[in-house]
Amino acid sequence: MRSWPGHGDPPLVSDASGSVAHLVSRRHAWGVALMVVALAVTDYLDRQIVVSTFPYLKKAWGLSDTALGALVTTVSVTMAVFALPAARLADRWGRVKTIAAMGSAWSLAALACAVSGNYAQLFAARSLLGVGEAGYGPAGAALLSGYFPQRLRATVLSVFQAAGPLGSVLGVVLGGVMAARLGWRVTLGAFGVPGLLLALVFLKVRDYRTPAVSCADGADTAHSAAGPRAGEGPTGERAPSGRQGLAAMVRELFRSRTAVWCYLGGAFNLVVLSTLYTWLPSYLGRAYGLPSAQAGMAAALFILAGFLGAIVFGHLADRCAAGRPRRRLMVPAVLAAAAWGLLSAAFGVLGPGEVQYALIVVAGLPVAAALGTAPAAVIDVVHPGVRATAVGMTVLVQNLFGLAVGPLLTGLLSDAFGLETALAVMPLFCLAAAAAFRLGSRSYEKDLAAVSGGGPVAMPPGTHERELSS
Repeated sequence: MRSWPGHGDPPLVSDASGSVAHLVSRRHAWGVALMVVALAVTDYLDRQIVVSTFPYLKKAWGLSDTALGALVTTVSVTMAVFALPAARLADRWGRVKTIAAMGSAWSLAALACAVSGNYAQLFAARSLLGVGEAGYGPAGAALLSGYFPQRLRATVLSVFQAAGPLGSVLGVVLGGVMAARLGWRVTLGAFGVPGLLLALVFLKVRDYRTPAVSCADGADTAHSAAGPRAGEGPTGERAPSGRQGLAAMVRELFRSRTAVWCYLGGAFNLVVLSTLYTWLPSYLGRAYGLPSAQAGMAAALFILAGFLGAIVFGHLADRCAAGRPRRRLMVPAVLAAAAWGLLSAAFGVLGPGEVQYALIVVAGLPVAAALGTAPAAVIDVVHPGVRATAVGMTVLVQNLFGLAVGPLLTGLLSDAFGLETALAVMPLFCLAAAAAFRLGSRSYEKDLAAVSGGGPVAMPPGTHERELSS
């Protein structure tokens, strides 16, 4: 028995729910989860650390605010463009190898940022960073969804998604200190080498096999546990080629009403989250008269509250789903409505002061509740063979209709009516998210049964304690 089998071992074979938790020890599964989260933290560090170098880039190259902002926007755009192709690569080529390749790609791009000779080179390197990140989220989520039982899926993916707020805070805080002491070049490339090394370590992690998606109707095609057959990829999926394979994949991604509502609900939720991540420091500086550094630190408490809320409420969703599966989506629905109430009161009723700031920080808990729960529900209701692609669709929708919309729409409203009014209006998207999750909960149990034959699969006592065998 080995706790960390090599990549050369045969892939594990998933059960009806798409999980291999019955074949791995709890220690091994959480060890893999820790690696995935650690690499995700370097992802968000590399993505957000550039914000702390803006004053130095502006001074060095005479850049406009628009040019500086484009260094952030290009990452979201390239992630949206490459999310589905990269996710499909993970389903066909293998989740582990995709994680290693994508992590290496964005880490090398971060190092390229450090040696950029002009703005065009830096912009190109930042764009390549987004290409690498596009495939990591889907592949990482798909890998974790297989290593843990279905009943813990929202909890685990919430921990994974919480790496975003954590990495963002570290990027801003550490970036500010490092840029002042070491310069902007060292700052931009500082986490490239650790990320590259961690990505390569993933080649020692063992992947798992899932049934293929039928061209006809998406039904399972049985495979033996002996290993991949002729024509199968390293994960054991015999994916149809050409237009038939693409049509089968698209049908599966949109077959489930639950998945569609989760795509939309997650995007609506991120409109508000991205708005506050982007504009809260500016609001605190203008309304409270705080210097830039203090405004950033004050806004960091809101982001840290989101880190905590994603984990706690993701676990709560799993606990509530144990009695009635549809409650997994009712939890983010209720919390999205609560976030609307808190933020609307803070920006629409109260003025600057301790009470307003307290409400804003508290709202950071429920506004991040769907970060892991939404993709977990999507994974629950799609065929195990297209999990990474389904998360890729989630990434695409959330980037195009969530992360890209919030900051821009808020800026437009702010120019017309003022920033405080804009921040009072934007939480309405939380109500849209609540409605989407509520509608998704209605079809969740039916869609879940269509994939796994019922609700969360009950694991026999001690099954998660068995060591991974070759």
